[in-house]
Amino acid sequence: MFVIHGVANRDRDSFVNAVASLKAASGVEMVPVYWGDLGAEDRFINLTLPPAAAGRIEATGIELRDRGEAGPDQVDASVLLSVLAAPTDRRGQWNTLEAAVRARLTEDAEVSGFDLRDGDAERPDPDEVLEYLEEEWPETQWLCRTDDARLLLETGRSLAEALIDSADLNDGHEELRDGAGKGRGLRALVRRRLQDLDRVVGAAIQATAGRINHALRTGFGPGTTRFLGDVLVYQRHQAAIHARVQETIAAVDPALGRTPDRPVRIVAHSLGGVIAVDMATATHPLWTSSLLTFGSQPAFFHACDPRGGQLTPYAGDGAVVLPESLRRWTNLWEPLDLLAFIASTLFRLHDGTPPDDIPVSHTASSGLWTHSAYWENPDVAAAINTAMNTP
Repeated sequence: MFVIHGVANRDRDSFVNAVASLKAASGVEMVPVYWGDLGAEDRFINLTLPPAAAGRIEATGIELRDRGEAGPDQVDASVLLSVLAAPTDRRGQWNTLEAAVRARLTEDAEVSGFDLRDGDAERPDPDEVLEYLEEEWPETQWLCRTDDARLLLETGRSLAEALIDSADLNDGHEELRDGAGKGRGLRALVRRRLQDLDRVVGAAIQATAGRINHALRTGFGPGTTRFLGDVLVYQRHQAAIHARVQETIAAVDPALGRTPDRPVRIVAHSLGGVIAVDMATATHPLWTSSLLTFGSQPAFFHACDPRGGQLTPYAGDGAVVLPESLRRWTNLWEPLDLLAFIASTLFRLHDGTPPDDIPVSHTASSGLWTHSAYWENPDVAAAINTAMNTP
């Protein structure tokens, strides 16, 4: 049985040792197929990643302070997702905001605990406030893009409290209480307070997004960028990589994989699975009696860009039938592996049965980047033993 590695393998000895460990755990004889020296140049990838400072509040150029008080420097994940996701439910958004504003402007001040220094100060009319708010709301950069109920409720309440605050209504804003300037003053006050809230929320969202971006790039960036680099190299130098696989197999037995009666057995990780499927379904195929892939992408690649050879494009009205040159296929995937895809929904073997998609357990020691954790996962070794010993 031959083992083809996936992306970001640049150390032949480490790969050979990993195969030896997998061989010992599964009890199946294995021959490593190394092609990492043909992969992407990845020594300088980190130079292309934005630095951590790009996510810092100071780098956003947005003033966090409103009337002398610092705004929040992070937001709940649900708020971040609601702002970045699209489209926003405009009707539901406005209903929530309107309810919050109206409730705060009409509730009893003593019950709410909000102390008005000027007891005879007149509260703004809710309908008038909402009229101005509806005009100004589309001009916000951040608030108008969220349908997070909590953020909308807090925004509406904060705005209403600012409007009934005696410091805003009485100190220097006499035009809000009488005369022709009342409407203009209230409108200006709504605009100013809404802009303050929008600016603070925007700064918090950008700060949180920056930290998440940096954390994801630190945790997932090296693996995903090396994956993309090797994919690009494979697309350009597919023939050379296939030749390396053929050379390794021929070194064991030149007749292996050449005819239906001398098929090979292959285990492949990640992009190695794409290589194995491409070779097994080529016009002049590598005859494969049993293929086991883990953390691999053949179905994803074929759905995005048909692989050619003996495979027909997926048209959405029936699975793609694999040729007889690929007789059996077991596909393993780990729940947290972002680069693992299932195969049974897209493909059918020549006898009409789907490939076996089998989830493997997540181990806490593997952390968040689980794409390279299969090699030491006992579920993988057990699946290899089963697949390769099935007639």
